[in-house]
Amino acid sequence: MIETRTDTLALTDGTRLRLTFAEPENVVRGGIVVLHEDRGVTERVRILVAALAEEGWLTVAPHLYHEDTDHEADPAEEDVDERVRGLSGESVLNDTDAAFVWLSDRGVTEDRQGIMGFDIGGTAALVVASQRRLGAAVTVGGDGIVTPVSTELPPLVETVGEVSCPWLGLYGEMGGRIPTEEIERLRAAASGAGAITDVVRYPRADHRFDADPESAEEAWKRARNWFDLHLR
Repeated sequence: MIETRTDTLALTDGTRLRLTFAEPENVVRGGIVVLHEDRGVTERVRILVAALAEEGWLTVAPHLYHEDTDHEADPAEEDVDERVRGLSGESVLNDTDAAFVWLSDRGVTEDRQGIMGFDIGGTAALVVASQRRLGAAVTVGGDGIVTPVSTELPPLVETVGEVSCPWLGLYGEMGGRIPTEEIERLRAAASGAGAITDVVRYPRADHRFDADPESAEEAWKRARNWFDLHLR
């Protein structure tokens, strides 16, 4: 499998952003920004970044938690919650903007740039897709549909109608963390967007798609097909 690397990028506001990325070995089809789960850029995220690069996508994952170190320990649950609460729409947009510029600097045009997020990253990906012009977006299991995950992030039912690129939402229902009725409210709100949208529910999957490998595989296939179809 293609290896991932991590670099630090100096931003215009004087802060620094860490980016974990992987480059295709051959022709670059386009670029995908991956937004990590609530525990940060974990080994699972790195594997995903490498897997997308294997399929020809120049893939980059910005570290939304700026205090992350080179060797991230598995954080305690209360630390995870504090990190999530510290995210804001402004910080997410600034970090993803930097990642999109990173892709542009490497020859990936806007229409071939997509975003994919998991867990809190799925929430953030939908926020970004509602505020920026992209080629396509995929959300996997993002919370905050009705009740925001942070005081600085909007409820997703209020922002999904502003999405201007093809958006796919993949949600696991097992465990009740993301209630079915909220997923259906999001679907209804998405139908008013000026872009193609699709919301898929997986009754046997949890919010991270750990509970059912079959659902996880099917969701992964859908996500890849979504980018294949819309990033051209």
